[in-house]
Amino acid sequence: MKTLLLASNNKGKLRELQFILADLPLELVTPADLGLTLDVDEDGSTYAENAVKKALAFAKASGLTCLADDSGLEVDALNGGPGLYSARYSSKPGATDKNRRDFLLLNLRGKPRPWTGRFRATVAVAGPEGSVQIAEGTCPGQIISEERGTGGFGYDPIFLLDGTDQTMAELPEETKNRLSHRARAVQAAKKILLERFGKI
Repeated sequence: MKTLLLASNNKGKLRELQFILADLPLELVTPADLGLTLDVDEDGSTYAENAVKKALAFAKASGLTCLADDSGLEVDALNGGPGLYSARYSSKPGATDKNRRDFLLLNLRGKPRPWTGRFRATVAVAGPEGSVQIAEGTCPGQIISEERGTGGFGYDPIFLLDGTDQTMAELPEETKNRLSHRARAVQAAKKILLERFGKI
């Protein structure tokens, strides 16, 4: 069976990727499975730059085809922020997901509602020889001021998905992994994987 390395140490993200890619006849491995410790500085100016940087670094270090993603929450009332800095959006070091959600709501206080926005994800697939291809996905919705739901991670409990009356954290895992920005980007990336692995 052909092997694909998922370049993330985020357990929530890995669980989503494994679920979305489960229908492909690939062995999905993580950096932890390989004992691979690699800290890639995400200093790109776009999601694509960060995803490509991670995918290439992990592909070269492992000798395997690698899939990496970068994603963020873009809120219109914050001029598209926190965007690229979503995972580091806080007023304090060592912040938790809850700290970041609270900081976001603090910065939205007094801004006119609805607080529209979107999750955006870019997926990069790289080979150890240096080739790379990307796919993208977005998921529109709005920020709400009260947390709802116990699933997901990050900003999911305060992101109300367009077309539903549920936050990302309230959606059943199977539904989220069909509708989310990451799901849409990875679904698009499946075509890249099928080409790369020769119909597998």
